[in-house]
Amino acid sequence: MKAVKIRIYPNAAQQEALAKSFGCARWVWNYSLNLMTETYRETGKGLSAYTVKKLLPGLKQEHEWLKEPYSQCLQSAVLNLSQAFVNFFEGRTKYPRFKSKHGRQSIQYPQNVRLEGSQLVLPKVGSITAKVHRPIEGNIKTVTISMNPDGRYFAALCLDDGSEKLAPSAEGKAVGVDLGVTHFAITSDGSKFDNPRPIAKHERNLKRKQRKLARKQKGSSRRKTARKLVARVHQKIVNSRNDFLHKLSRKMVNENQVIIVENLAVQNMVKNHCLAKSISDAGWGRFCTMLKYKAAHDGKLYQEVDRFFPSSHLCHVTLLPLEKMGPAIRSFDCPHCGQRHDRDVNAAINMRNEGLRLLALGTSASAQGGSVRPKGGRRKSTLSEAAASELGSPHSTRSVSVG
Repeated sequence: MKAVKIRIYPNAAQQEALAKSFGCARWVWNYSLNLMTETYRETGKGLSAYTVKKLLPGLKQEHEWLKEPYSQCLQSAVLNLSQAFVNFFEGRTKYPRFKSKHGRQSIQYPQNVRLEGSQLVLPKVGSITAKVHRPIEGNIKTVTISMNPDGRYFAALCLDDGSEKLAPSAEGKAVGVDLGVTHFAITSDGSKFDNPRPIAKHERNLKRKQRKLARKQKGSSRRKTARKLVARVHQKIVNSRNDFLHKLSRKMVNENQVIIVENLAVQNMVKNHCLAKSISDAGWGRFCTMLKYKAAHDGKLYQEVDRFFPSSHLCHVTLLPLEKMGPAIRSFDCPHCGQRHDRDVNAAINMRNEGLRLLALGTSASAQGGSVRPKGGRRKSTLSEAAASELGSPHSTRSVSVG
């Protein structure tokens, strides 16, 4: 299964039909979410998606406008809400929220959608002109139609190409990647990739557009136009960031067989108000996600090293601990081996070596047999806590008896 996102250009009548579908699907989502929440408060039990879907025929009799969109789009809204609750209970996301008519809108067609050349045919909407920028190979399973806040329409096609999943292999070049702010990525072979900082490039234009929006009267047509201009600048920032992340992740996956990165807690790091904007602008989490699914698609390995592993506080030559260094120090002379090391390259090499060790032992990113998290209520130094005590670890203090 893979997805291809294409740009579509609906005419005025099709935009009206899609707007009605967006509104009805949003109403069904909000109604179902409120019903599930209130039912749980009163009875202590939730409602299944099947139970809520059986209520749709009665709601259509009560609200005639629910009959206008394609019926399966409303059913998909209920199924997506059920999946949102599953994600919440499994700890991946927060509690589902109500949808707003402002911002991005989307509906999902689970079937009966086909692509005829440069025309995307949707039930009850008709043929929509599409910009197919790459060959569409495979059977279309689901299609998600979305409208961005800047007024552009897209279609995400979920395809089943019938190909078998490649078995991952660790035979080949391995690279460690250290993520940063000044340089976005530093690899273990010494390559450094500058941070494009898309927000900083468009910040002046965004500030000007936002000031114009703040002066417009609420509810006026000019305010809607100004809001769309602000959304267009935000979309430029997103496109610039995604373009850089896609190209860099593809380059790393093509040139390496094993990619090793640090398991960063980005949600905790953005709580630092001094670095929150720069960290959010970099997009580390999205970059790691791209590396992960692209490596899996090409039969390559993506390995994460625990965030408490002291990659910046170990000499990669001697594996001996270093003194604590401030963030301003970018290179240092090792007191153990006497060599001068680049701080980021040294950390990347340590992560590569640790990732290969974990793969050889068949363990997860967290060290087995040793604690890598600070003990007690306050945070302590991670130099001693992160030292793994596994057999085969260069920091192991246990002896191995043979025989």
